[in-house]
Amino acid sequence: MKSQWMLLLAFVFALVIAIFAVINVEPVQVNFFFGQTSTPLILVILFSTLFGGLTVGALGLVRVYVLQRKVKQYEKQLSGSTVDEHVEHVEQEEVIVEEVEPTETEQQKG
Repeated sequence: MKSQWMLLLAFVFALVIAIFAVINVEPVQVNFFFGQTSTPLILVILFSTLFGGLTVGALGLVRVYVLQRKVKQYEKQLSGSTVDEHVEHVEQEEVIVEEVEPTETEQQKG
């Protein structure tokens, strides 16, 4: 359901950008580092939106790739250890929790 809402929002965003771009068709002066040119504003809007979307998409793909590598690394760590090691680790944590002294308010309640 979440992906359907994201797709719907993407279409609405694209429609708003397209309408905004079609309304603004007059030529504008675009200054680059090495020169300047006169370009219809519709092209400036569309290329800026496209470039922004590609940038966000590329950064998202990099994030997914990094997270997938971490998952594989953790899976290797889990497959390399035994169940006994996990049980022993959990038992050690339980002992540490039991050794914690109650606070003053907890002592007054008891």
